[in-house]
Amino acid sequence: MEMIIACSVLGIVAGLLAGMLGIGGGVVIVPALIIILSAQDFPSEFIVITAVATSLCTIIFTSISAARAQIKRQAVDWAIFRLWAPTVVAGSFLSGFVAARIPAVILEIGIAIFLLVISLIMLSRWVPNPSRSMPGKPGTSGLGLFSGVLSGLAGIGGGNVMVPLMVFFNVSMQRAVATSSALGLPLALMGTLGYVISGWDLHIAPWSVGYIYLPAVVLIALFTVLLAPVGVALSHRIPAPTLKRCFGGLLLLVAGRMLFAAL
Repeated sequence: MEMIIACSVLGIVAGLLAGMLGIGGGVVIVPALIIILSAQDFPSEFIVITAVATSLCTIIFTSISAARAQIKRQAVDWAIFRLWAPTVVAGSFLSGFVAARIPAVILEIGIAIFLLVISLIMLSRWVPNPSRSMPGKPGTSGLGLFSGVLSGLAGIGGGNVMVPLMVFFNVSMQRAVATSSALGLPLALMGTLGYVISGWDLHIAPWSVGYIYLPAVVLIALFTVLLAPVGVALSHRIPAPTLKRCFGGLLLLVAGRMLFAAL
């Protein structure tokens, strides 16, 4: 019962954040699932990678809901989407095989440090050079590959990487959030497939497929799908600077919690 309640609340929070910030909700789902699985006597050596893989799987459903809402508002930058999608997909698929070879504590600390750096950038008064624009096709594709690998390793659906990168190149916050939501679907699909294949023979727990824990997927996804459109509506009503600070503050809290738990 405790797990049902915890995953349901997690789904509500993650759905709102996914729609509002374009982050897929993984930034909240991963650390929360680490705590939830630890309380369920889950095999300790598989807790972190299962949380990452399960988070990516829920983002499949969240991204469909959030992307549909953003597309209806015509907020997605399809030029960036077309350039990033192939390399984001490739990087995300590879991440499942890379993560399986990284010790759990190193993976957790790495995710926390990455989130900490991004949070400090988003909370600062840094403003991109107004003359800067997205690089050419090779550079933009390279950014997509980087986003896919890093997002897949962290189980965060890409927004935490892609939104700051797009803002760095003077894409507006709302447009970056919308484009990230659309890119989250192919990223999560291929990342999930990678984690299923790389953990296929392990049989970690009942109702696990590879590194994916299905009961958590069902409970979280149910609520993220319902709440993501509400988050999208909020994202178009909140001023960009406020949205940016919310994004940074959330990441800072999550990163601190993960570092404390790992160390």
